[in-house]
Amino acid sequence: MRNLNEIVNTGVMNFEGIDASLFLLGLLSAFDNRYQAKADNFFEEISWKQFFAIICINLCKESPTIKELAEIMGSSHQNVKQILNKLEDKGFVRTISDEKDKRKQRIMITEKTRAFCEEHEEGSQRIVKKIFEGIDTNDIGIAIRTIMQMERNLEEV
Repeated sequence: MRNLNEIVNTGVMNFEGIDASLFLLGLLSAFDNRYQAKADNFFEEISWKQFFAIICINLCKESPTIKELAEIMGSSHQNVKQILNKLEDKGFVRTISDEKDKRKQRIMITEKTRAFCEEHEEGSQRIVKKIFEGIDTNDIGIAIRTIMQMERNLEEV
């Protein structure tokens, strides 16, 4: 598969007159698709979206509810529930009733998840390092601030 640089440089696509904002949205979408495909191949046992759910669970101070996790992931309750069901079937997470409100289900990672993350940590770090190779730390900060502002703006749409 050719990368976007090759496509642009060969003249297959015409970018004349395209608004930079629209081009950036397209780049982000294309990158997300390509990254997901690479990550799916890297992890084998679980998908990138499933691993992303694990990352988000680990970011929480306490075991999140499905609703909280859906908000963090930027996805619907239904999609997150499907992801969690698959992870639960594979033994990566389990749900428990909230101690204060038995109607709420909290998501907990398992020992299998801890072992999986440890096993893939070095490879994951190597991939991230490669992706950001040659990119200045200041540029990464600008990208983070830009995307966070885009996220805030999206909430107003």
